[in-house]
Amino acid sequence: MQNKIFLFIVSSVLMVSGCQQPAPTAEAEFWGRLQALCGNTYEGALVSEDEVDAEFQTADLWMDVSACSGEQVTVDFMNGTDAVGHWELTRLSDGIELRHRHDGDAVTGYGGFSTENSSGSRMNFPADEATKALFDAEGIPVSKENVWAVEVRPTVFRYELSRPNRFFLVEFGTTTPSGRD
Repeated sequence: MQNKIFLFIVSSVLMVSGCQQPAPTAEAEFWGRLQALCGNTYEGALVSEDEVDAEFQTADLWMDVSACSGEQVTVDFMNGTDAVGHWELTRLSDGIELRHRHDGDAVTGYGGFSTENSSGSRMNFPADEATKALFDAEGIPVSKENVWAVEVRPTVFRYELSRPNRFFLVEFGTTTPSGRD
């Protein structure tokens, strides 16, 4: 009788442990973190110190996670009442895509796809081939080395641009939505 009870317990434990869900992929974890911000606005500030970004040092920076569908999230990067640009993140079957949209600007629609060195809290997006062609056509070939990153942690959203001799980082506190519209 004891052997039957023991076998029942062991087989039950094995069945339950075999039913556990696999760990979420980095993309799924990141997407869940990003979607949690949907519909909210957050105050931000420039963190990097490149001289070319001096205008942002005292700017009224904030973001609006304005549009969220199952597979796309749009974040409006704002300076006061003006949109600096829009970050469109799209969840694909094999990763996440980042596109930059700028209203009325010829340099728009650029970006790239998440890389293997991304994580559940940070996605890295090197410039893709279409972006490199756009940058060549617009006379800014130095930007072909751009790598953008979006990081979503429990208390902060970070957007970063880096390439040789260039670094831009802005952070938005996500603990409490700002209530801006």
